[in-house]
Amino acid sequence: MSDSEFYNSIIFIVFFLFSILFSFLINGLFLKFSKTLGIRQTQTENLIRWASTAKPSVGGFSFYILFLISATVYAIFNLYIEDDFNLKLIGLILSCSVGFLIGLADDAYNTVPFLKFAGQLVCSIILISTGIDINISDSFAFNALFTTLWVVGIMNSVNMLDNMDGITASVSITILLSCLGILAMQNDFYTVQTFMTIGVIGAIVGFLYYNWNPAKIYMGDTGSQFLGIFLSGMSILLLWNHREATASGFQYKQMLIPIVSFTIPLMDTATVSLHRILRGQSPFVGGRDHTTHHLAYHGLKDKEVLYVFIFASLLSNAIALVLYVFFNYINSIGTFSILMYVIILFLVIQYFYLSAKNKNDKKLQKK
Repeated sequence: MSDSEFYNSIIFIVFFLFSILFSFLINGLFLKFSKTLGIRQTQTENLIRWASTAKPSVGGFSFYILFLISATVYAIFNLYIEDDFNLKLIGLILSCSVGFLIGLADDAYNTVPFLKFAGQLVCSIILISTGIDINISDSFAFNALFTTLWVVGIMNSVNMLDNMDGITASVSITILLSCLGILAMQNDFYTVQTFMTIGVIGAIVGFLYYNWNPAKIYMGDTGSQFLGIFLSGMSILLLWNHREATASGFQYKQMLIPIVSFTIPLMDTATVSLHRILRGQSPFVGGRDHTTHHLAYHGLKDKEVLYVFIFASLLSNAIALVLYVFFNYINSIGTFSILMYVIILFLVIQYFYLSAKNKNDKKLQKK
C-alpha cells in the first residue's frame, strides 16, 4: 500500500466512524426535541405500519445530511484521488436531493401517489441526462426507458419494504456493502463513490440504534425515497453495466448481479403488488400484507423476521459478489440457472405467503 492509499484509508475509516457518531447524535436530538415531527395520526398510516403506536419519521434527515457532508469533505480534503466532481456525480447529488424532497413532502403533507411518482420520474430523468443509465441495448430510447423503470421500481420497492422495524435499513446496508466490494475488486476504491457510500452506511448504522426493534423512530418516506434513489444510482454505476465486450445488444447475463443483489426488496414488491392486483386493489395503497408481515403470521417474532431478512439479503449480496468475480466465466447455462433460482425463490415465497394468509384468515374468523 502506498503512502497516499494509507492516508486515504485512514480518512475513510475516520469518516465512517464520524458518520455513525453523527447519525447517532442527530437522531437522538430529533427523538428528544421532535416528538411529533413526521408522525401521522391517520388510519392509513396505522394500516401501513406494523407497530401499533405512531413514532417520529425523522431518520431520513441524517442520511441526506451525511450524504452531503461526504461530498463536501471529499472536496475539502486532499485525498490524492484522481477523479473530480464530474457530470455523473452532479447528477447523483441532484437526483438524491430531489428524492429527499419527495419523501419530505410526503411525510409533511401526505401527498397523493401521483406526485410521488412524478418526482421519481424527475429523479430518473436527472440520472439519464447526466450519463447514469443502464446500457442494456444498442438503443438509447430503450436504455432510457429501462433505466426509468429500474429507478422508479427501486424507489418504490425500498419505500414499500419500510414496514417493520430495522428491515429497510439492514437490507440497504447489505446492498451498499456489495457495492463497496465491487469498488474494491475494481481497484477503484479510493473514489468519491466510495466516500459517499461509506457516509451513507455510517448514517444508517447510527440510525439503526433507534430503529432496531422495538423502534423509537422511523426513517419515513424522507429516508426511504432518498435511499431508493441512492441505491438505484449506485447500482447503475456499479452493478448494472457489466457486459461482454464481444457481444452487443440485450444480454441476459447483465441482469444477474443487480437482480440477485436487490432480491429482497424486488421480491417483496412483486409479491405484494401481484396479490393486491389479484384482489382488485391498487398496489400503491399500503397494508399489512407484505412478506415481512406474513412471516409474522407464521408465528415468527418481529426480531426473528428481521434476522431472516438480514440473512437472506447478506446471502443474496454474497452471491452477487461471487457472480461479479466469475462474470466472464458464466455461460448461458449458468445464466439460466441463476434466473431459475430467482424464479423458484419467488414461487417458494408465494407458497409461504398464501399459507400464512390462510392461517391468518382462519385466526381472524375465530375472533
